[in-house]
Amino acid sequence: MPLTNQKVIPAARTIKQFDQLLKSPFEYIVVLEVNLGHLRSLKQEADRHQKKLIVHADLIHGLKTDNFGADYLCNDIRPAAIISTRSNIILKAKSRGIIAIQRVFLIDTIALEKSYSLIEQTQPDYIELLPGIIPAMIQEVYAKTHIPIITGGLIRTAEEAQVAIDAGAVSITTSNAEIWRIMQ
Repeated sequence: MPLTNQKVIPAARTIKQFDQLLKSPFEYIVVLEVNLGHLRSLKQEADRHQKKLIVHADLIHGLKTDNFGADYLCNDIRPAAIISTRSNIILKAKSRGIIAIQRVFLIDTIALEKSYSLIEQTQPDYIELLPGIIPAMIQEVYAKTHIPIITGGLIRTAEEAQVAIDAGAVSITTSNAEIWRIMQ
């Protein structure tokens, strides 16, 4: 699987961070909280710098995560991967040959059980678990699903990132530039 070769997948929250990542050694980069109107040019810049763009569909300002929004992302933007909590986005990405990453929030047992049911339906390529600082949950979710785990959220140090990797996560996503620098 392509993302397993990159322990840290940096997530850009601003255009300045995105520009910084274009000059980095990372192959895959995530864009968060950008305006829908900028998405096409960000994809073009990523392509120009030989970067593979991962779009977090749920955090694109102005994008509705319905089937029309999913079609727009998959047909017009064509990122390398899409992250979403929404099953329609995951299913659309998979049907278009785009890496599908199902985001799961570890809130409580009920939410986790609902997530397992959703994962069974969508069969994403990866699962992104949040928060990423619970090693036992990384192991449990992988054991139950056999889908590679990416983790993120509340990982504040390189040591915490390494604990997640050691627990079985194939990668971590983070907007923390210090972790990008240390773990590249």
